[in-house]
Amino acid sequence: MSRMIWWLLVGTKGGVNRARIIRVLKDRPYNANQLTELLGLDYKTVRHHLRVLEENKIITSTGERYGTVYFLSPYMESNYKTFEEYLDKMCDKFKSKKDIGDRS
Repeated sequence: MSRMIWWLLVGTKGGVNRARIIRVLKDRPYNANQLTELLGLDYKTVRHHLRVLEENKIITSTGERYGTVYFLSPYMESNYKTFEEYLDKMCDKFKSKKDIGDRS
Protein backbone atom coordinates (compact mmCIF):
# COMPACT_ATOMS: atom_id res chain seq x y z
CA MET A 1 0.00 0.00 0.00
CA SER A 2 2.92 2.36 0.45
CA ARG A 3 3.31 2.28 -3.33
CA MET A 4 -0.30 3.36 -3.67
CA ILE A 5 0.27 6.29 -1.34
CA TRP A 6 3.40 7.24 -3.29
CA TRP A 7 1.58 7.06 -6.62
CA LEU A 8 -1.40 9.09 -5.38
CA LEU A 9 0.82 11.84 -4.02
CA VAL A 10 4.02 12.00 -6.02
CA GLY A 11 3.25 10.07 -9.17
CA THR A 12 0.20 12.02 -10.33
CA LYS A 13 -0.62 15.60 -11.19
CA GLY A 14 -3.18 16.06 -8.40
CA GLY A 15 -0.91 14.79 -5.65
CA VAL A 16 -0.52 18.15 -3.95
CA ASN A 17 -4.26 18.64 -3.56
CA ARG A 18 -4.72 15.06 -2.41
CA ALA A 19 -2.00 15.55 0.20
CA ARG A 20 -3.73 18.71 1.42
CA ILE A 21 -7.03 16.84 1.76
CA ILE A 22 -5.40 13.98 3.68
CA ARG A 23 -3.67 16.39 6.07
CA VAL A 24 -6.92 18.22 6.79
CA LEU A 25 -8.87 14.99 7.31
CA LYS A 26 -6.26 13.82 9.83
CA ASP A 27 -7.56 16.43 12.26
CA ARG A 28 -11.29 15.86 11.78
CA PRO A 29 -13.92 14.78 9.24
CA TYR A 30 -15.26 17.27 6.69
CA ASN A 31 -17.80 17.27 3.88
CA ALA A 32 -16.87 18.30 0.34
CA ASN A 33 -18.22 21.84 0.72
CA GLN A 34 -16.24 22.41 3.91
CA LEU A 35 -13.08 21.13 2.21
CA THR A 36 -13.73 23.45 -0.74
CA GLU A 37 -13.90 26.47 1.53
CA LEU A 38 -11.04 25.41 3.78
CA LEU A 39 -8.62 24.61 0.95
CA GLY A 40 -9.74 27.29 -1.49
CA LEU A 41 -10.34 24.78 -4.28
CA ASP A 42 -13.13 24.37 -6.80
CA TYR A 43 -15.95 22.09 -5.60
CA LYS A 44 -15.62 19.76 -8.62
CA THR A 45 -11.88 19.49 -8.02
CA VAL A 46 -12.43 18.50 -4.40
CA ARG A 47 -15.08 15.94 -5.41
CA HIS A 48 -12.69 14.43 -7.97
CA HIS A 49 -9.88 14.04 -5.43
CA LEU A 50 -12.26 12.64 -2.82
CA ARG A 51 -13.44 10.05 -5.33
CA VAL A 52 -9.84 9.06 -6.18
CA LEU A 53 -8.88 8.81 -2.52
CA GLU A 54 -11.97 6.80 -1.63
CA GLU A 55 -11.53 4.40 -4.57
CA ASN A 56 -8.00 3.75 -3.35
CA LYS A 57 -9.06 3.13 0.27
CA ILE A 58 -7.27 6.20 1.63
CA ILE A 59 -10.47 7.78 2.93
CA THR A 60 -13.92 6.53 3.79
CA SER A 61 -17.25 8.30 3.95
CA THR A 62 -20.54 8.21 5.73
CA GLY A 63 -23.83 9.86 4.83
CA GLU A 64 -25.40 10.68 1.50
CA ARG A 65 -25.28 13.48 -1.04
CA TYR A 66 -24.33 16.87 0.40
CA GLY A 67 -24.27 15.43 3.91
CA THR A 68 -21.51 12.95 3.06
CA VAL A 69 -18.65 13.32 5.51
CA TYR A 70 -15.12 12.08 4.71
CA PHE A 71 -12.44 10.86 7.09
CA LEU A 72 -9.24 8.86 6.90
CA SER A 73 -9.64 5.13 6.51
CA PRO A 74 -8.28 2.84 9.24
CA TYR A 75 -5.60 1.80 6.75
CA MET A 76 -4.49 5.40 6.20
CA GLU A 77 -4.55 6.08 9.92
CA SER A 78 -2.18 3.16 10.49
CA ASN A 79 0.08 4.27 7.61
CA TYR A 80 0.06 8.00 8.31
CA LYS A 81 3.77 7.96 9.13
CA THR A 82 4.49 6.67 5.61
CA PHE A 83 2.36 9.50 4.24
CA GLU A 84 4.38 12.03 6.25
CA GLU A 85 7.63 10.60 4.89
CA TYR A 86 6.33 10.96 1.33
CA LEU A 87 5.07 14.42 2.15
CA ASP A 88 8.60 15.41 3.16
CA LYS A 89 9.87 14.11 -0.19
CA MET A 90 7.14 16.05 -1.99
CA CYS A 91 8.16 19.24 -0.19
CA ASP A 92 11.64 18.81 -1.62
CA LYS A 93 10.10 19.14 -5.10
CA PHE A 94 8.82 22.63 -4.31
CA LYS A 95 10.70 25.79 -3.48
CA SER A 96 8.08 26.66 -0.89
CA LYS A 97 6.16 24.36 1.43
CA LYS A 98 3.13 26.67 1.26
CA ASP A 99 1.82 24.65 -1.70
CA ILE A 100 0.99 21.70 0.53
CA GLY A 101 1.01 23.40 3.90
CA ASP A 102 4.06 24.09 5.98
CA ARG A 103 4.44 21.43 8.64
CA SER A 104 6.69 23.46 10.90
